[in-house]
Amino acid sequence: MRQIVVVLLMCAAGASWAADAPVTPPPPGMSVNGKALAPLPVAKDQLALLKSSDPKLARNKKHVFDFWRIVYEGGHMERAPEFMAPEYIQHNPNVESGRDAFMRTIGASRKPREVKPTSSFPIIDIIAERDIVMVMWARKVRDREHPEQIYEMTWFDVFRVDSKSGLIAEHWDSSERWGTAGRPPGAEFFP
Repeated sequence: MRQIVVVLLMCAAGASWAADAPVTPPPPGMSVNGKALAPLPVAKDQLALLKSSDPKLARNKKHVFDFWRIVYEGGHMERAPEFMAPEYIQHNPNVESGRDAFMRTIGASRKPREVKPTSSFPIIDIIAERDIVMVMWARKVRDREHPEQIYEMTWFDVFRVDSKSGLIAEHWDSSERWGTAGRPPGAEFFP
């Protein structure tokens, strides 16, 4: 767990693990309450982020990436058993632990759709160490105090891939309770 905290701190400090992955900044002019935000370096080539000199880390990155595209984003809950352990542990306060609970909760908000070769969500980086894979995203949200203002923020999803089964066994993110909206902040901007 200490390594996860170190990785998150390094990300917050601007460290980059994919120096060879080309990036492009989002459109200039993003600000919150008049304070300029640094552009987020969204990866131009998501598939380049899956590379690693360690075959196990490359496999784990691809497994998480494919889970995201096919199950989470694509809404194909019937394929969840290919990617998730039955005893999947969830640390997001809006979704119960267990693969079946994930399929019920997330499946209720998504209809199956065409699976694309890359994610429609803007990925900044995919980082793997041991059995942990972290995906960094650019996410648009509305300012709570000024709902007419929209800004980009960084979001992190962290997954633990079981070394024996190769399935996603655990997930962390920084989500707060969704409240009465029943959707995460910025969901209106999700692709």
